[in-house]
Amino acid sequence: MHTLKLSQIGNSVGVILPKEVLARLKLEKGDSIFITETAEGIALTPYNPALDEQLTAGREFMRDYRDTFHQLAK
Repeated sequence: MHTLKLSQIGNSVGVILPKEVLARLKLEKGDSIFITETAEGIALTPYNPALDEQLTAGREFMRDYRDTFHQLAK
């Protein structure tokens, strides 16, 4: 567990993430992170939850029409 302090950054307030956390999340300077509310609290993730929903919908569509795609591929 890490304890982080809030710091003034220009007109905003921010948190500096330790190198270990950045490495674990595979993040570098300039990358984006997403904040989502969960039952346990707040989660920070480098993965866009909206994109994940779109990919899931696309996979379901492809699975539902796999026979059609197979015929089109011939």
